[in-house]
Amino acid sequence: MKIFVLLPRIPYPLEKGDKLRAFNQIKQLAKNNEIVLCALNDNPKVNEQDAFRALQPYCQSVNFIKISKPQILLGLVRAFFKGLPMQTGYFYNRKAAKKINQLIERHRPDMLFGQLLRVAEYIRHKDVPKTIDYQDIFSYGMKRRADVASFVTRPIYNMEYRRLARYEAAIFNDFDVRTIISEPDRQLFPHPKRDEILIIPNGVDHEFFKPQECEKQYDLVFTGNMSYAPNVNAVEYLANEILPIVWKTLPDVKMYIAGATPDPRVKKYASERIIVSGWLDDIRTAYAQSRVFIAPMRIGTGLQNKLLEAMSMRLPAITSPLANASLGAKPEEEILVGSNAEEMAQHIITLLTDHEKAERLAQAGYDFTNRVYDWGKATEIMETAMKDAYPGFLRSSQ
Repeated sequence: MKIFVLLPRIPYPLEKGDKLRAFNQIKQLAKNNEIVLCALNDNPKVNEQDAFRALQPYCQSVNFIKISKPQILLGLVRAFFKGLPMQTGYFYNRKAAKKINQLIERHRPDMLFGQLLRVAEYIRHKDVPKTIDYQDIFSYGMKRRADVASFVTRPIYNMEYRRLARYEAAIFNDFDVRTIISEPDRQLFPHPKRDEILIIPNGVDHEFFKPQECEKQYDLVFTGNMSYAPNVNAVEYLANEILPIVWKTLPDVKMYIAGATPDPRVKKYASERIIVSGWLDDIRTAYAQSRVFIAPMRIGTGLQNKLLEAMSMRLPAITSPLANASLGAKPEEEILVGSNAEEMAQHIITLLTDHEKAERLAQAGYDFTNRVYDWGKATEIMETAMKDAYPGFLRSSQ
């Protein structure tokens, strides 16, 4: 098949979860299909030449469409008055739509594949077989943000939650194939036919994220895009509630906060015992230099790539019930799960003092991720569904 892939962001560098998912799905789909890539770009700092070089080996055609701040502002205003989600308005504008239409007309793809509802408005009404990767349940993620938001911002988050829920359901029947990252996300989906959505988990590049022998400089590590609200919330939880309990027993414990674009709310915690890195050229160094990985997620949705990477590098991991619901690791055997700050702190103390338990947990987590999470197997499920939805596939393959 010829697949037209439409993304809200250029999937390179791989510092965000949606970019990582898109890049690896393109890489896998390219093995048996022709890929025409079209990615929107709202970030003038992205090096498009580097991105092109990284993506070109997998794509027949690579196209980037810049969206400017005035276009974004106009899109947000239009979305507000039309009752559309702000996330849709942010990424949609008529100039980009015209270019996308021209690319579709030129390449005449057999399948349109949009990542995230952010781009659905561009392709939902096209008379071509279509796939939408919802990835996460955006509406419920917004609801969780509203639950912890300030009195001032809570109405804004609640408005976006309601709009997202309506839009997620509204576009359902416009697509032939719908995918999502985990069973918990699917069960929260606001549509009576939610069970028709395919669960396509993320994978791990196990050859890249593999155990490394390295001198340990940090006791704990947390990674991710540090401007992303759920990650900022997790850092605040660590610094304000979890670590103070740990320090009462182990006062020398050092925490490494590693990831791109740290928010000011993250930077303010930088100290001798909490090290905030900012961008790292190779995130594996953060894992390799640390003893224990912790992801105390309280808001957000979807599968945490950071957990997969850490466990693939054979770090013992601690997380919350929310994050492990999507991951599916066995508590106490493959991962430790803490429901509150006291439990999280006790798990940290245990793994830093009981080296045998830490070793057993690290090995079990490593075995789990290698057994369950594989980009090739996950993408193959989606590719099969795409072929079933494309009426010309059987005819063209004979």
